[in-house]
Amino acid sequence: MTWPNDRDHEVFNLIDREVERQNSGLQLIASENFTSPAVMEAVGSVLTNKYSEGYPGRRYYGGNQVVDEIEALAIERVTSLFGAEAANVQPHSGANANVAVYLALLQPGDTVLGMSLDHGGHLTHGSPVNISGRTYKFVGYRVTPSDERLDLDQIRDLALAERPKLIVAGATAYPRIIDPAPLREIADEVGALLMFDAAHIAGLIAGGVHPNPVPFADVVTFTTHKTLRGPRGGCILSRADLAASIDKAIFPGLQGGPLEHVIAGKAVAFREAADPSFADYARRIVANAQALAAALGQRGFRLVSGGTDNHLMLVDLRPFDAELTGKDAQIALDDSGITLNRNTIPDDPRSPFVTSGLRLGTPSVTTQGLDETHMVQIADWIERVLRAPSDDAVRSAVRAEVSSLCAAFAPYAR
Repeated sequence: MTWPNDRDHEVFNLIDREVERQNSGLQLIASENFTSPAVMEAVGSVLTNKYSEGYPGRRYYGGNQVVDEIEALAIERVTSLFGAEAANVQPHSGANANVAVYLALLQPGDTVLGMSLDHGGHLTHGSPVNISGRTYKFVGYRVTPSDERLDLDQIRDLALAERPKLIVAGATAYPRIIDPAPLREIADEVGALLMFDAAHIAGLIAGGVHPNPVPFADVVTFTTHKTLRGPRGGCILSRADLAASIDKAIFPGLQGGPLEHVIAGKAVAFREAADPSFADYARRIVANAQALAAALGQRGFRLVSGGTDNHLMLVDLRPFDAELTGKDAQIALDDSGITLNRNTIPDDPRSPFVTSGLRLGTPSVTTQGLDETHMVQIADWIERVLRAPSDDAVRSAVRAEVSSLCAAFAPYAR
């Protein structure tokens, strides 16, 4: 062998520390999950060595006989899982998937409706600092001040006024069901295409606890690593007549060689999500989220929109402590073994770097095996820390209690 024989202790010691962090703390970031050993085995395989520009049967390099079968298998599994006509499994991320759809279906300057970033939308839904907002004319729709939910009448009025070429549904921080059927009706009324960004809720869709947008949307994009519990990456589902344009937008339009080791991991995850046990897992994600949201509400935290229908919740910290920022709360909780992220709330008076809110999600803790009783305990810990966010003794005590619980539910026990 020509590679060094000595182990890179510097890197692998850091990896060991990250395993310990994930095993010993509570991971409540809504966009994270623990993927299976089988998925990690595929991602860490020799497939990382293969260059495979192009698509199955149409590669620019030789030696892709096996890779072609793997990518075709991933496509077959994901189209079956979601009932789609066509799929592209090559996007390196959800952001790449979204940008590829725009590249395939739009011209620069075209008008697009998307959810405003400060009301729960994603950067790729038209943020002015993102390529989406810099290339296309995005018009943002927002949640209502009264119930902090999407108002379909408002979206329809905006669509009628703006006549967009594309309507983008989906969110990164919206705790309620997004029904695709009325959005299809709005798109048809104004002659627009409908794209549904299901990045956060793909696993909930696969598990049957969120409506499937595939029968209604022209295109559905999603990430494979959130509620779907696969490797980090993206995917695009579409009508058959749009597939060729989307394929060209991914390669050669946006990306070079696909990450076939990750595509193999996606194929494994799609198989896992098709197992009947995954539906129970999806149901438990939602049950845990609702239990955690209710417990936080009982402890003086305000839940944006009053609760959750999916895997995440947004917490407005101001009624609990008007001076406590999302940034300070995130730091205090992270030091206590509870990892989550600060997040803007609708019409937040603070900047996105500081925020007045937190975003919490239950995919990871549900994968660990925690149940609704544990969600009440988690809410207790969060309240204890945030009542005294600068108290080192409180942080240390909570961190020890969290570690004790996680020891019995370690995702990667050694």
